[in-house]
Amino acid sequence: MQREGSFREMKRHVHYEKPSEKRARQKAEAVRRARKLARKRAQREGLIPAPKKPTRP
Repeated sequence: MQREGSFREMKRHVHYEKPSEKRARQKAEAVRRARKLARKRAQREGLIPAPKKPTRP
């Protein structure tokens, strides 16, 4: 459910969100998605190292 964003959606509907706040949130989410996509693309191409996976003792 968390991956689908239903918790975030429920929280958003609890209180009124001004249109300017909604635009700012949507823009921030778009920037976050674009950065994540660029980071993943750079890792795939080998430009930046992939994050190290923790080893279990």
